[in-house]
Amino acid sequence: MNETKRKDKMVIYQAFPRWFGNMRPSPVRNGSLLENGVGKFSAFTPLALSKIKELGVTHIWYTGIIEHATTTDYTLFGIRKDHTAVVKGKAGSPYAIKDYYDVDPDLADNIHERMAEFEDLIARTRQAGMKVIIDFVPNHVARRYFSDAREAYVEDFGQTDDITKAFDVNNNFYYLPGQTLTLRFDPQREEDFSYSEFPAKVTGNDHFDAYPSQNDWYDTVKLNYGIDYMNGKVCHFETIPDTWEKMLDILLFWARKGVDGFRCDMAELVPVEFWNWAIPLVKKAYPVVFIAEIYNPEEYRNYIYTGHFDYLYDKVGLYDTLRAVIRGEAPASRITGCWQSVDGIQRNMLNFLENHDEQRLASDFFAGDPCPGIAGMIVAATMNTTPVMIYSGQELGERGMDEEGFSGRDGRTTIFDYWSVESLRKWNNNGRFDGAGLTDERRLLRETYAKILNVARSEPTIVNGSFYDLMYANQKNPYFNPNRQYAFLRKWENQVLLVVANFDRSAQNVGVRVPGEAFRTLGFEDNKPAWVTDLLTGEKMVGTLTEAYPYQVKLPASSGKLLRFTFDL
Repeated sequence: MNETKRKDKMVIYQAFPRWFGNMRPSPVRNGSLLENGVGKFSAFTPLALSKIKELGVTHIWYTGIIEHATTTDYTLFGIRKDHTAVVKGKAGSPYAIKDYYDVDPDLADNIHERMAEFEDLIARTRQAGMKVIIDFVPNHVARRYFSDAREAYVEDFGQTDDITKAFDVNNNFYYLPGQTLTLRFDPQREEDFSYSEFPAKVTGNDHFDAYPSQNDWYDTVKLNYGIDYMNGKVCHFETIPDTWEKMLDILLFWARKGVDGFRCDMAELVPVEFWNWAIPLVKKAYPVVFIAEIYNPEEYRNYIYTGHFDYLYDKVGLYDTLRAVIRGEAPASRITGCWQSVDGIQRNMLNFLENHDEQRLASDFFAGDPCPGIAGMIVAATMNTTPVMIYSGQELGERGMDEEGFSGRDGRTTIFDYWSVESLRKWNNNGRFDGAGLTDERRLLRETYAKILNVARSEPTIVNGSFYDLMYANQKNPYFNPNRQYAFLRKWENQVLLVVANFDRSAQNVGVRVPGEAFRTLGFEDNKPAWVTDLLTGEKMVGTLTEAYPYQVKLPASSGKLLRFTFDL
């Protein structure tokens, strides 16, 4: 894959509409929609979207758009009711899809017009100068999946399955003939009757018996892509499996709505052969981006080159390493191994420090304070050309320390419960989006994120430039601490960017050694005078980089410097 020169780096803002726009104060644990309220599509007003764009955002990932299982009763609107025993939380998991052809009724002001309201959200997002990403959940569906919004000619999942067979290439689900689903725990249940499933279907996280535990994805069932797991994982791809055809139709359905990209949930649980077939067909018709949630580094290249994914989560590499460095559990020099491990495909990785699966930076389970994340974000946003993502509330120092209900006090913002988020309520300030309710420290945090992300989005040395790691040259440098600082160069045309991140919680004066090899590799002169611009403060000066002595930098606590050298004096 050839490196393309992009005008802007992709900056993704993950927003969870269910709580993004919910301004109801003091939500109660395990509260219903009536008790705790819920956010709507309409909360993303032109003003709200303009404020998101101020952060440097190019794409919004609206999480939880497609209709999913819930305990809220929408039968009056022609939507089949779910059994609460197989719904996680009151609101339900957005990854237990109930109808691939519909949107979550929770999010609509007028439930009968819910799809039109989502289409309006797409239009508003585009008018605000950003693009739209939604989840595509291909591996599993809600246990009681039923599409009431599909066209009459579209056959539903499982509609023609032979349930006497554990596996059939034309079945959409895997079955456990003769076995009844048994939940090995006391499920939340409001009905007077127990949930019944016979024969039992295989649970979504590849749990191949009829007794899923509370730690399994018990609210979902796995889809059959033509792999016979019951007989040695034999693949049956000679003819296109029925599930493949159905999923292609779903992808095209949402692409026609104007969606610009898909974040594909647990993509590695779906055979790469499917992606190899489906993604080119979708891209032939629509210019959409595909992002894979994937955690197995051994499969990275397979899902890029064979599966045709544009980007993959860099979770087990960069995220896990930055988390450890921020927490003081690993030296900053270990970051070097992150780019080395994805050498050749680094441009295809997606960097982040928070998302709905991970603990909040400011939580007691991570850093206990949002400020140490700034150094991590400087690295994640500037070390390569690949997209960077932030999670709604991260820029406001959201702690995620509520005990919402099904989601306990775990340092995450719930995806299962009806809830509102204090930091977002204070930022919203009754629709003014001026952050008047925030402390000065939190407003400064948001401004810092905006500076970093806007620089990362548009600075040519970051968007297009070459990368040179300086850590090997500073391991024994007495003026530099490789345990708490990380330094590298980016180079584009007549400009060189020196990035130094400080993971120490106190300010540091350091000297960064730039070896002769860096000048030769990147192609710029040793000791040549340059205009030096601090991209985070705007301060300008004259300076030079040379092998003869380390470059002196004063680093703020838990932050860093982005110094651009322009050689046109």
